Amino acid sequence: MDLLVENLPNIRVPAIGDKIFKDECVYSYDTPESEDGLFVCMRTFLGFSAKYVNLNYEKTRSRVYLKLKRIKIHEPSETGDGEQPKKITKLAIGLEGGYNPGGAGKVSYHEQNEIVILPEYERIPLPNENLPEKVLACVSSILASDSAFLSEEINSLSGTWDGEKRQITKHAYNLPQLENGVKVKPEGWKCEKCDLKDNLWLNLTDGAILCGRGFFDGSGGNNHAVQHYEQFKYPLAVKLGTITFTEEKVSADVYSYDEDSMVEDPLLHNHLAHFGIDVKALRKTEKTMLELELDYNQRIGEWAIIQESDAKLTPITGPGFTGMVNLGNSCYLNSVMQVIFTIPDFQHKYHDRNIFCESPCDPTNDFTTQMAKLSHGLLSGEYSIPLQPGNDNCIEQVGIKPTMFKNLIGRGHCEFSTKRQQDAHEYFLHLVNLIERHQTGNGSSLNPLDSLKFEIEERIECNQSHKVSYTTRSEYILSLQIPLHKALNKEEVAAYEEKKKNADKDEKIDLVRYIVPLEACYDSLIEPEIIEDFYSTAVNSKTTASKITKLRTFPDYLMLHIKKFELDTNWVPKKLDVSLQIPDEIDISHLRGRGLQEGEELLEDTVAGAAAGGSDQHLHPQQLPQQAPVAEQIIVLDSNHIDSLRECGFSLDAAKRALVRTHNTGVEAALNWLLENSNNPEVNQPFYEDVDIRNTAPKPAIDQFVPDSSALDSLINMGITRERATRALKETNNSVEMAIDWIFSHDESDEGLMQVDAVTVPNVTSYQQSSKPPGSPRPLRDGNEKYKLIAIISHMGTSPMCGHYVSHILKDGHWVIFNDNKVAISQNLPKDLGYLYLYERI
Repeated sequence: MDLLVENLPNIRVPAIGDKIFKDECVYSYDTPESEDGLFVCMRTFLGFSAKYVNLNYEKTRSRVYLKLKRIKIHEPSETGDGEQPKKITKLAIGLEGGYNPGGAGKVSYHEQNEIVILPEYERIPLPNENLPEKVLACVSSILASDSAFLSEEINSLSGTWDGEKRQITKHAYNLPQLENGVKVKPEGWKCEKCDLKDNLWLNLTDGAILCGRGFFDGSGGNNHAVQHYEQFKYPLAVKLGTITFTEEKVSADVYSYDEDSMVEDPLLHNHLAHFGIDVKALRKTEKTMLELELDYNQRIGEWAIIQESDAKLTPITGPGFTGMVNLGNSCYLNSVMQVIFTIPDFQHKYHDRNIFCESPCDPTNDFTTQMAKLSHGLLSGEYSIPLQPGNDNCIEQVGIKPTMFKNLIGRGHCEFSTKRQQDAHEYFLHLVNLIERHQTGNGSSLNPLDSLKFEIEERIECNQSHKVSYTTRSEYILSLQIPLHKALNKEEVAAYEEKKKNADKDEKIDLVRYIVPLEACYDSLIEPEIIEDFYSTAVNSKTTASKITKLRTFPDYLMLHIKKFELDTNWVPKKLDVSLQIPDEIDISHLRGRGLQEGEELLEDTVAGAAAGGSDQHLHPQQLPQQAPVAEQIIVLDSNHIDSLRECGFSLDAAKRALVRTHNTGVEAALNWLLENSNNPEVNQPFYEDVDIRNTAPKPAIDQFVPDSSALDSLINMGITRERATRALKETNNSVEMAIDWIFSHDESDEGLMQVDAVTVPNVTSYQQSSKPPGSPRPLRDGNEKYKLIAIISHMGTSPMCGHYVSHILKDGHWVIFNDNKVAISQNLPKDLGYLYLYERI
C-alpha cells in the first residue's frame, strides 16, 4: 500500500472527454478476456496487454495500472432440446429479441480486477475499501465509464442501433398539405409511375403514391418516391400497408427525406385523414422496414457461389490465416486488408515490433502504429483460434476486431467514419492516400506502395497533322472497363432477356450472365479513343485526336479493378451481372508503352519542352519556357453551348464569360461556374472577347504545378469546382481516382485545404504533359509483363453501397477464403465473379 501512496501524484480521475481504452490493448488484440487480462494505465487510461505493459512503463514511467480480467462462463440453455430458436424481432445483438451469437445457452462473466504497480508488479486485489479516495474514484470511474470503442460506436450509429428509436420529425407540426382533392382508397394501390403494387409510399403533402427504393438483391422499388421528393421537396412519406391503429395510437413507417431517417409523426392520424384515410379500417399488409432489414440480414448466407456455401469447407488456422470480425458493414475493410498484408512489402514495413518502441505516447492516433498492430494481429497467428475448439467443421474464428484501426482511418471522412457499407475500390484508394501521407523520410525508408505503383502513358495524336504528344501519370490500381460487346455469349444473353421479359411472374428462369474474357477488358484499354474539339498547336485550330493508353512500367504486384458498377439513367449505381474468364497467368507485354518512336514528330508545345532539356518521352510542363502565350490561342465558343446556358436563364454575356472562364470545357462546367458566382456582379457585365480571353488564359510558369488537362476535365465534368479539382490533383500527383477520394475525405469549408497556391491551370482544349512531384523521386519498379493470380476480392449485391465482400487468397499452394472471421480452404474458387484482382509478377 505504501508503494501505491507514493505514486498517487501519477494517478488521475477520468475527466469528461477522456477516452478510456479498456476493451483492447493499443498494440495488440488482447482483451480483458485474454489469459493475462488487460492493464489500463491510471494516468493516461490506455490499455496494454501483459506483453506490452512494460514497454509503456519504460516509455512513460507510468507505474500504476488497473488490471481487468474477465472470465466467460457458458450457462446451459433454459429451453429444452429440440426447441426452435426464437425469431429475431429486434435489430440488435445479444439483447432480448435480437440475434444471439452464442447460439443456445447464455453467457455470463466473472471479473477479477486488481491494481498492479510496476516494475515491482505489486498487486492489490479489488474491491478494497481501504484504498485512498483518489484511487477508489479513479477505479470506479474507469469501470463505470463507456469505453473509447463504445463511444465511437455510438457516434457512428447516431442512435439507430436497435432500429426502433426514432425521433419526432421536425415537420410534424408544420407539414404543408395541398388542397388538391386527392383521396386515397383503403386498398388496391399502385405506383403512379410504374406497375408496382407493393413497397408503396404515400407522400403526406400531395398524396402521391409511389414505389420505394430498390433493395440489394434487385427486389423492392424503382426509386420513384425519392425522385418525387427530389423534384418537389415534399419531405414526409408513409409506407402503405404498415399503417395500424391500436390502443388509440396510429403506428406506421414514416420516412423524412430531408432528415434522411425513419421518424415518428405524432400527428399522423390527422395527416392521413387529410386524404380521406380512416386508419381504423386499415390492416397491416406489408413488412415494416425493420422487418425487411432483419430478413435481409438473415439472408446474407444465400449468396452461395462466392461464399462457397454449398461446399464443405475445411477450416484453417495459424500465422497468416487469422479472420477479422465484421464490425457492422466492415467487410470491405476486412477483405482489402487481408489482401494487402499478403504482399511482402507491407509485411516487411509493418510487421516490425520496433514500430511500437518508436511510437508516440498515445499510439491510438498513430497510423503507422495501428498498421503494425493490424499486421501483427493477422500474421502472428496468436488470434487464429477456432470459435468452437474441438469442432472440426467450424470455420469461424475468434479472430481480431479491427475497431481501433477502423476508427482511426475513418476519422474525419464523411463515409469511412460511418457504419455504412463502402466500395472496396474507393477504400483501397483511401488507404493508399493515408500510407503516402504518413510515409516518413526522404525516400530512404521502405514505401510498401512501391510494389503496386506503376506509370500510365497516354499517347495523343493529332488526326490532322499526325503529330503526337506523350503524358505520364502514376497509379496504384488499373481500372478496366467491361466491353459487353465482346461477350462470348451475346446471343444466349439476348434469348434469356427475351424469355425473362415474356415469362410469368412465378416462372423460374435460369440466370444467364455475359461471359467476357479478361483479355478483352485490358485490350479495350489500348483501343484508340477519339477526342473531339482537340486544339492542335500544329494546325492552330480545333480538330480531332486519337488517344491510346498503355503502361509505361509494370509493378511487382498489379491490382486490377473491374468496373462492374455504372450509373443508370437516375444516376444510381447499378452492377453489371457479368462472368469473367480469368486466367491464372497473364502476359500483357503488348500493353507496354515505349514513348516517342522513330519517325514520330512532337506537337509544338512538346518541342519547346524538349528544347528546355526535357526528355522526349517524359516531358514536364514545368520545363515549358516562353511558349506562345495560351491567351493568343484561339478559343472558339460553341453556339450550342451558349444557347443551352441562355435557356437556363443566363444572359449572353454571362454565358460567354462562363465558357471562357471554364476554358470551353462544356455546358456543365460553365453552369457550375455561373452558380458558384451568382452573386458576382462581374458575371453580367459586357463581354469583350479579346480582354476576357486574355485575362482568363492561364500563364505557364516554371516551378508551378500544372494539373493533367484530361484529369482536370474529368473532375470538372463531375461537378467539382476547378479550384478544388486542381488542389486534389496536386495532392495526389494527377491521379483521378485518388483525387476523387481526396475530395470526399476533405471538408470544403477548411480554408487551409482550399488555398491553391502556385497553381497553373492549363487550357484543357490542348493536351499537355502531366506533372511530376517535385524533387527526384526514386525510380518506379519495372520488370517483365507476366503475372500470376494470387488474390480476389468479390462483391455480392447490386450496389457498392450494400451487399457483402469476401476475399480469396492463394497461400502455400492453396486458395483460402476469408469471409470476415470465417477462414477455410476454398473448394470452388469463384474466379469469374471478382471485383478486384491481385496479380504477382512471375
